[in-house]
Amino acid sequence: MSEPRDAPVTGRVHVVPLGPSFDLLAAPGAGGFSFERGGLGVATAGSGGVDLAIGSGASSMLDAGKEALAMLRSLERDDGIAAPAAVGALGFGPGGSLHVPRRIVRRSDPGRTWLVEARPADRGSPPFGPGLLRSGRPPHEAFSDLQLRPHPARGDYAEAVREVTARIRGGAIRKVVLARQLEVRAGRSLEPLLLAARLRSVDPDAYTFVAPTTRGTLVGASPELLVSRRGRKVRSNPLAGSAPRAGDPEEDRHNGEALAASAKDCEEHAIVVEAVADVLGPFCGELVWDPEPVLLATANVWHLSTRFNGTLREPAPDAMQLVAALHPTPAVGGSPTAAALAAISELEPFERGAYAGPVGWVDAEGDGEWAVALRCAEIEGDSATLFAGAGIVAGSDPDAELDETERKFRAFLDALRWG
Repeated sequence: MSEPRDAPVTGRVHVVPLGPSFDLLAAPGAGGFSFERGGLGVATAGSGGVDLAIGSGASSMLDAGKEALAMLRSLERDDGIAAPAAVGALGFGPGGSLHVPRRIVRRSDPGRTWLVEARPADRGSPPFGPGLLRSGRPPHEAFSDLQLRPHPARGDYAEAVREVTARIRGGAIRKVVLARQLEVRAGRSLEPLLLAARLRSVDPDAYTFVAPTTRGTLVGASPELLVSRRGRKVRSNPLAGSAPRAGDPEEDRHNGEALAASAKDCEEHAIVVEAVADVLGPFCGELVWDPEPVLLATANVWHLSTRFNGTLREPAPDAMQLVAALHPTPAVGGSPTAAALAAISELEPFERGAYAGPVGWVDAEGDGEWAVALRCAEIEGDSATLFAGAGIVAGSDPDAELDETERKFRAFLDALRWG
């Protein structure tokens, strides 16, 4: 995906308008990146660019962001047109990278789509990659149990939940988000772009993303906005607490109402809201959020949701500074952060990689949009590693938390049949 680390992205920005019906999933070739919600977002077009490695801690994430912004701002361009941007799946813990592409497609409103290209003036533009392969084929057969390998096993995960709840009752911790993996041997080559298209069609209000990682390609459709920055305007939409959707309208309504009334889920959600308010508050001259959590319906799950809107103080921090300050929220880590991360390191028998980390973009103006990489899988050839987690608090029931991860796996497995 990238050129050598010392190859600068230099020259003048060339901007070409594209048709309003251009599909962002048509831009990425092999190893490309796409991030969109409701048809708006970014996608890298072809190969080329520079990867800025991210190590451990917020400072490393900030350093990569500063270097990316310096590179983007060094490019010559006209004011008032689409700005060049950096993209990436930054990872939950150490690892990940921020990619500064030579060519990127941006759509900031439904009628305006731009190809933004950083290149020397005498260099020609290569064509788009193969993009989205459209297929009218039916879905593949459901995966058999022999093709699926959960990690940890059901009983081990339930025991880990019991251990966390015991520590919470002991007062050392308030919340821990425990995740599981499900390894899938598909027996056929998996197509990340087709999977992304299926996820987008099932839940068009989610943030659909395709991002290269050191393990393969991360594909997902996340309902959770970590942070969005447009000038001095900032938004965040943390989610915590969930319940299953149902085909019967009456049962579905009951599930949502029960979630809103659940003391356990409201406590889990309140911990996240407190943390986001504490982080964003000092950056903002004004910050408002929903006084009570509201129900958010996705294709398969009800969530408790709180919407934050704020006005940043001057000098306004760029999107990467906000990402580094917020991640990881208690929605994916826990509280207190250090104790929760230590418990995750001890009790989760795998590395999360890009799962539950920030995925999105930042441009030369410092604007950007970053979701939390949830409802996702890492694809490599004929294999996929799925991820699902649950927030554990004092009132958590091990069987119920295990069932939550199983439901999330089943929903993604159904989508994977189309990839």
